[in-house]
Amino acid sequence: MALIVHLRTVTDLRGKGDRIAKVAFRGLSFYTRVLENCEDEARFNESFRWPIASNVDGNEMLEIQVFNYSKVFTNRLIGTFRMVLQKVVEEGQLEVSDTLIDDNNSAIRTCVSIEIKYQAMDGTVGAWNDNEFLDDSNRSENDGAFQFETDSLLSGHSQGSGVSPGRSHQSLQSAERSFRKTGKGVFSAMKLGKIRPPKEDHKGKDEPAILETEDLDRKAMRLGGGLDPDTISLASVTAVTTNVSNKRSKPDIKMEPSAGRPMDYQVSITIIEARQLVGLNMDPVVCVEIGDEKKYTSMKESTNCPYYNEYFVFDFHVPPDVMFDKIIKLSVIHSKNLLRSGTLVGTFKLDVGTVYSQQEHQFYHKWAILSDPDDITAGVKGYLKCDIAVVGKGDNIKTPHKANETDEDDIEGNLLLPEGVPSERQWARFYVKIYRAEGLPKMNTSLMANVKKAFIGENKDLVDPYVQVLFAGQKGKTSVQKSSYEPIWNEQIIFTEMFPPLCKRMKIQIRDSDKVNDVAIGTHFIDLRKIANDGDKGFLPTLGPAWVNMYGSTRNYTLMDEHQDLNEGLGEGVSFRARLLISIAVEILDTTSTEIMNSTDVQTEGIQNISENVTGKIEEFFLFGAFLEATMIDRKIGDKPITFEVTIGNYGNQIDGVNKPAMHKKKKEGGESDEEESELIQNSSEDETEDDGDMVSVSSTPPMKPVITDRNYFHLPYFEKKPCTYIKSWWQDQRRRLYNANIMDKIADKLEEGLNDVQEIIKTEKAYPERRLRGVLEELGSGCSRFVTLADKDQNQAGRTRLDRERLKFCMRELENMSQQAKTIRSQVKKNTVKDKLKLVQNFLQKLRFLAEEPQHSIPEVFIWMISNNKRIAYARIPSKDILYSIVDEEMGKECGKVKTVFLKLPGKKGFGPAGWTVQAKMEIYLWLGLNKQRKDFLSGLPNGFEENKALKGPGLQSFPPISLTYTMKQIFQLRVHMYQARSLFAADSSGLSDPFARVFFSTHSQCTEVLNETLCPTWDQLLVFDHVELYGEASELRDDPPIIVIEIYDQDTPSKFDKDPGKAEFIGRTFAKPITKMSDEHYGPPRFPPQLEYYQIYRGNCTAGDLLAAFELLQIGPGGKAELPPIDVPTDSEKGPILPVPMGVRPVLSKYRIEVLFWGLRDLKRVNLAQVDRPRVDIECAGKGVQSAVIQNYKKNPNFSTLVKWFEVDLPENELLHPPLNIRVVDCRAFGRYTLVGSHAVGSLRKFIYRAPDRNANNWATAGEIVVNMEPEPPVKKMETVVKLDASEEDKEKEKKKKKKKGGEEIEEEEPDESMLDWWSKYFASIETLKEQLRAQEAAAAEAEEKEDMEIAAEGADVKPDESPMKGTKGKEKGKEKTKAPKEDKKKKNQMTEVMDKKNKQKIDELQVYNKELENEYDNFEDWLHTFNLYRGKIGDDDDSVTEDERIVGRYKGSLCVYKMPLPEDVTKEASFDPNFGMFQGIPNNDPVNVLVRVYVVRATDLHPADINGKADPYVVIKLGKTEIKDKENYISKQLNPVFGKSFDIEATFPMESMLTVAVFDWDLVGTDDLIGETKIDLENRYYSKHRATCGISQSYAIHGYNAWRDPMKPTQILTKLCKEAKVDGPHFGPGGRVKVANRVFLGPTEIEDENGLKKQTDEHLALTVLHHWEEIPHACYKLVPEHVETRPLLNPDKPGIEQGRIEMWVDMFPMDMPAPGPAIDISPRKPKKYELRVIIWNTDEVILEDDDYFTGEKSSDIFVRGWLKGQQEDKQDTDVHYHSLTGEGNFNWRFIFPFDYLVAEEKIVISKKESMFSWDETEYKIPARLTLQVWDADHFSADDFLGAIELDLNRFPRGAKTAKQCSIDMVVNEQELPTVSIFKQKRVKGWWPFVARNENDEMELTGKVEAELHLLTAEEAEKSPAGLARNEPDPLEKPNRPNTSLSWMMNPLRFAWILIWRNYKWPCLGFLALLMFLLFIGLFIYSLPGVFSEKMVDAGR
Repeated sequence: MALIVHLRTVTDLRGKGDRIAKVAFRGLSFYTRVLENCEDEARFNESFRWPIASNVDGNEMLEIQVFNYSKVFTNRLIGTFRMVLQKVVEEGQLEVSDTLIDDNNSAIRTCVSIEIKYQAMDGTVGAWNDNEFLDDSNRSENDGAFQFETDSLLSGHSQGSGVSPGRSHQSLQSAERSFRKTGKGVFSAMKLGKIRPPKEDHKGKDEPAILETEDLDRKAMRLGGGLDPDTISLASVTAVTTNVSNKRSKPDIKMEPSAGRPMDYQVSITIIEARQLVGLNMDPVVCVEIGDEKKYTSMKESTNCPYYNEYFVFDFHVPPDVMFDKIIKLSVIHSKNLLRSGTLVGTFKLDVGTVYSQQEHQFYHKWAILSDPDDITAGVKGYLKCDIAVVGKGDNIKTPHKANETDEDDIEGNLLLPEGVPSERQWARFYVKIYRAEGLPKMNTSLMANVKKAFIGENKDLVDPYVQVLFAGQKGKTSVQKSSYEPIWNEQIIFTEMFPPLCKRMKIQIRDSDKVNDVAIGTHFIDLRKIANDGDKGFLPTLGPAWVNMYGSTRNYTLMDEHQDLNEGLGEGVSFRARLLISIAVEILDTTSTEIMNSTDVQTEGIQNISENVTGKIEEFFLFGAFLEATMIDRKIGDKPITFEVTIGNYGNQIDGVNKPAMHKKKKEGGESDEEESELIQNSSEDETEDDGDMVSVSSTPPMKPVITDRNYFHLPYFEKKPCTYIKSWWQDQRRRLYNANIMDKIADKLEEGLNDVQEIIKTEKAYPERRLRGVLEELGSGCSRFVTLADKDQNQAGRTRLDRERLKFCMRELENMSQQAKTIRSQVKKNTVKDKLKLVQNFLQKLRFLAEEPQHSIPEVFIWMISNNKRIAYARIPSKDILYSIVDEEMGKECGKVKTVFLKLPGKKGFGPAGWTVQAKMEIYLWLGLNKQRKDFLSGLPNGFEENKALKGPGLQSFPPISLTYTMKQIFQLRVHMYQARSLFAADSSGLSDPFARVFFSTHSQCTEVLNETLCPTWDQLLVFDHVELYGEASELRDDPPIIVIEIYDQDTPSKFDKDPGKAEFIGRTFAKPITKMSDEHYGPPRFPPQLEYYQIYRGNCTAGDLLAAFELLQIGPGGKAELPPIDVPTDSEKGPILPVPMGVRPVLSKYRIEVLFWGLRDLKRVNLAQVDRPRVDIECAGKGVQSAVIQNYKKNPNFSTLVKWFEVDLPENELLHPPLNIRVVDCRAFGRYTLVGSHAVGSLRKFIYRAPDRNANNWATAGEIVVNMEPEPPVKKMETVVKLDASEEDKEKEKKKKKKKGGEEIEEEEPDESMLDWWSKYFASIETLKEQLRAQEAAAAEAEEKEDMEIAAEGADVKPDESPMKGTKGKEKGKEKTKAPKEDKKKKNQMTEVMDKKNKQKIDELQVYNKELENEYDNFEDWLHTFNLYRGKIGDDDDSVTEDERIVGRYKGSLCVYKMPLPEDVTKEASFDPNFGMFQGIPNNDPVNVLVRVYVVRATDLHPADINGKADPYVVIKLGKTEIKDKENYISKQLNPVFGKSFDIEATFPMESMLTVAVFDWDLVGTDDLIGETKIDLENRYYSKHRATCGISQSYAIHGYNAWRDPMKPTQILTKLCKEAKVDGPHFGPGGRVKVANRVFLGPTEIEDENGLKKQTDEHLALTVLHHWEEIPHACYKLVPEHVETRPLLNPDKPGIEQGRIEMWVDMFPMDMPAPGPAIDISPRKPKKYELRVIIWNTDEVILEDDDYFTGEKSSDIFVRGWLKGQQEDKQDTDVHYHSLTGEGNFNWRFIFPFDYLVAEEKIVISKKESMFSWDETEYKIPARLTLQVWDADHFSADDFLGAIELDLNRFPRGAKTAKQCSIDMVVNEQELPTVSIFKQKRVKGWWPFVARNENDEMELTGKVEAELHLLTAEEAEKSPAGLARNEPDPLEKPNRPNTSLSWMMNPLRFAWILIWRNYKWPCLGFLALLMFLLFIGLFIYSLPGVFSEKMVDAGR
């Protein structure tokens, strides 16, 4: 029901301006679009619709306001129109023109013209049609009638109408219809959507939902005026759920709870290597930790780049929730020795769920960023390369094909991060604020507490709660609040973690502190993805302050809680436990700040209390429930009275619930919200006086004793009196959250229903699925637009949190975007794009479901408990949002005010397995939840025809809600159930079959079909008639919406043919249906009657368990009684006695078919009752007819049948979809005429066996003219083009191939290798490269197509809204993608030219096909004409884990079927060679035994499951075929999980006796038996006989010698001639000039071949091989021939079903023994590593940092020496001598290192064989990259030497050394990828300077020295011819270095040392001192000689 207002015009406006109008009703306003530059008239012509849940009162008002619109200022009111709706309510339709009034209530000239329509709930006002609002001038009455009949949406209708989205008539058409039609889909999970036309149109003609297409087209053309059929869309059959009569909601068919059930999981982690670890001279070891399990790699010495390649497997058997929350923690530890635990370098964390959500459930070859949790400012601590995969049972992981990892690793482009997560994550603080809790249960688990209470009388609260938060592997706790049911904490727990975190969920638990054992009270999980958004306009995780509700076990007082797991969050909670007020916030840390704490330890601190009303205003809510029916009550509880209890939160709970808070009035004002404990007011307290007219809640129904229905079930005799419950409760008013969720849920439900329709149309091959998809997209678009309109209300509602605001913005953006995309995709939907677009729309559904989940709770969920004998038996849990009332239809809960069918289930683990499949009780219940003040119409959704019974409150007073309802209206019906057949049922007996019968329940009635023995596909063909079925309510409502029928299928163990109540029966499955109803005044005839048979999906728990083909009709018995009912048209030839068959009009139309059966043989039959099968026979049965094979006289001797083809005729339905299954049963014929069932198989669908004449018009059948296929232009060219696409980083593994690289202007050439150097492995590795390229190309093509589609959508969206991006929500993810892909693309561009040069000059190597799956998967199991049917015996297990399908297989039947309508097609019978004995199986080979040579090649195994304690295995191969078993035990490969076997095995076998090949890998053990790691089984027989010719793969080219020699004994010409003969194809005709003609194809190709001596010969083999490669294109042939190949097969272990234990690469050749013998097997033995010797001469060092301070002088110096080793061989490290006391960093050495090593050229790995420890039995082989490490050290005499720096050179590609020390820089390490590189294996000798580097305190690389070195590589032979000595020894000694004297020790030359000591430091003071000394000496001498001189002068003067 709805109110529609059509606003036409507003006239007599003043002036000129922009006008807008607002239309309001019941508080919900709509705005028109803005009309610009209007003068005196504004033509709006817009419709507005209010869906309404209660009838319009005559006094209600409609208001229209007209404004002058302004973009800048507020809109100015022109005038208002108000109208009372009394006249509208009376007449249903009204046209009004009236004047407006202004602010002063004065009339003004402006006039408004409107039309109003109203459709009442009870149908008292006539129906309306939306189209009447359209312009009718171009439409005739017939056109309108068509629109009414077909319910189709034609896009042309609304073009140019100018209405705004969400309020237009178009959305009305697609969203709400007042009429319904019957949907006749054949396949349907549940036909509950078949809503009938309303009563106004009962006698009108009904049309089928999907009309005949010609009719639709014809009418569409008439209506649309030449409309393009590509734009027609079809609306849904059930367009909307809230029509006049739809008072029942859809029940959920799936019963068993899936959460909480343990499952098998396997986590496999390969630690490959680490790079750039921070630290000096480390000995790193990696710790892999999952939960509590830890495993360690081996320790690598003295390296920052350790290479491990170690594989770890962790097995778990836990529930999915527990598994996905487990944290995977990878830690690198610097460990020095066993005594010290070591220091942590860095860690990386993510949860298992993140890995599982990745494509293929894995990260492959990704780099994890390591960070230090104790120092968050430190930055990246290194990178760890690893593979992580999570496998659940049944998951099939496609591991990328493992080839040789020789690419330069682009770390930044391959980070271990989910898509969309930025590569540079930041540290963040997660603040979890815990405020308080309410409603905790009484936890009297402590015995002492009870003793205290008994003796002392102390009655304290017996719970000591605290809150525990688990996040990212860390745990935080609040303080314990002693003895409190309403604890207040006001504390926050702070986690420090990388953002975005790779752990999705946060676990919040309230726990009870106890001295013995803390127990969980309740658990809540917060999914961080739901409280954050990573888009452009996204927001950080935020939540609350908001209440979260916790659910768990019942609130019973028991010492041991059997449902304690539920409190831990495992499984669905069965009762309200508590609610907790929390908030979450995230702060991104600035790690450069000095104030932040470095540690990531969890902190707890106090916070301020928050105000009471911050979570919203407290409102009074009213919950009403009416129990209309309680049937199917389990007989175990049928003897005691039963009562039903309804609770919401703690309200209504009989144990410790509250009825109303003590501070009731304060609560109403929005004050105190704590639920004060108050005494429960029982139902009997009616006489208690209440102020304010308050009512007393009644939460449970009166006890009532059940009445027997049948031997399995009871029912409660409610009949016309239906008990009611009602509860008042008080909650914060956060209805807006639930309303928004409801709107999105309804859009999603409608979308899902529409997509199911489309899939059904495609599946049943009906016409025009694209039209239905367009209709679905239209409905989606209008629904999303409607959400945007409705959701943007109540913006200022109290208690709105930041998350509320952000989520609303986010949801509105997403749905607006979705609406645009839906419009765009709709325009792109064509017949050929339906399936692609369907996948796109599926993504919308997932997104809608995700958006609809509200992370912030408000009203708790409602629980209904069935209580018997004071025990809680079974429950149902109903989300409160589903029953929440709103005046707006879309916002209302989907089950509010509707009758809901609820099946009660057992709580917790009791509900697992068979107990969970059984129904404890079926309820028909009506629920309504809303504000107490809105409860006026809470009964309006109930079926009409009742009177209310109210409880007396006192003298003359009654309570407002009724305590029961009495139905005065009763209708009598007859139900006819047409049970035709079921198929694919579960096997319930040990025979592998069942004895099924069906039990049908309707209301309180029950009937059974007959029991059919030993079948999984019973055809009951039975009519069950239920007479005198009483249904309460109005006839018309029952007609449109009858109750559901429940059909349960059982297996009868001791059947009695006509016993309707047959004793012990085992449950098989259940389905629901709704009958088609005929009222007594309706005609019984087409199109609704008789009803059509339809398929209903049968469920067993959550699993499908088959299909039921049936029809149901409900016929009203009128005043004239049964005589007026239509007669039952029973077939006259019925032989069923009292059992009525399905009448003629209902049963399908039959035609005569012939079924031909090919009986080939039986295989692998297991024993029956310990006896071997000796004389088996096959019985084929279909639709009651059948045929038997000949008896195999001696199964052991020959298990094939003597007579190959037999046939039988049978009547089958014309409709192929209704064909019954065909049953295959194998029996063993024993003595005395006894038969024992061996096994059976049911062929569910015969469609693939139906003969269809070939399409003669297809291309390959064209006979006119010749088609020339030119293969001449050298095939290598095509190959080159694909090879050029190789990624630059992926150099080919084959170094023998000719290569030419131009780098730095220098050209390096290598001589072209001789072909004799190539072997099978060359071919294999080249093929793997091609495989990887194909996979890369496929990924690139898929990504490109997706990008192109996104761009198209974005472009079209941009036309609609140019200012906004239509891909807002996914922008962040796209950016992340671009960021990670960019480096790879750059590298590709940069090296593209080099690659082209490289590949063009590369020698062509013939390749084989490497399949990364089993060969049979590529060729449809080789069932081209011979099919394999698995025979089953044994009961299907009750528990998922107990019996797998494989374990039930007892053998295989080989044969085939051909089904065709009689008579046989003439073109077949007229063929010349037609043999009538073989029917349609012409040309099949003989099935006599044949001897075959089977040659099995086993190449290698990968990722084997570890079998030993050390995490490794010692694998070897075992081959089994028949009685032959070959064990290759002596050639086991020690401690290896990726062994290369390289073995071939020859076995002679006889088909069919020995046709199942088993290839197993065992683990060798020194003591005890060897363990099976895994095995794979191959059916050789199907391969042998297949037309794909899988005996010996066809090579890519033909050669008579060399590595690619032809290995098939038959040459290509012989094979071609044989195939042409078998396929009756003309040819081959070889002509001159390299031509061959086969059929109408002419192939061209080369005709010359070279022999071993190089001589050329003429041959036709190349031409024949070309034809064989194109055999599938030849008419009549059509089969692709198997090429030369290697297949990859998973290894499985029966003890661990469904989980791969590794993979094995292998292939099988088969050669008939009666043909020429094949040549010797190809040698695929593993390549032996080549012995090399690397000589490294350390000449000099320079600029080595000076580490030591001189003791006496303080001078810097270093005692330098150089250490070197080949990576992985640290024990063979070599040191130079010491250059002492280098004062400049210069060192002179002239020292030679010699490193002999074994090297695999193809894999570029060094092979090391060594014992792991002294206790190891034998050596283990390791393959490691060829890397030379050179380190520079400072030698110390009395302490450990100091590490100064290192350089690591990959011998295959390392930077060319600088010519001088000056040119040598740190760039040679930092920018290594940009520099030209050399390979020592090509260059042989390299000399130059290289830098030594180390990391400083800031984790930055710094130069610590330079080394001049010379590298010289020799083979072992060359080294032997020219030997050289270690160090400076003979032979070829090196000169002693010319070291300066300063390097001598001071002890040897103390005077010189003193001289250097004094002179160096005190040079100038010494010189000054000497000058002063000379001066003083001169003065002294002068003074000394002065007296002598004076005396001399005086003497001389005296003379």
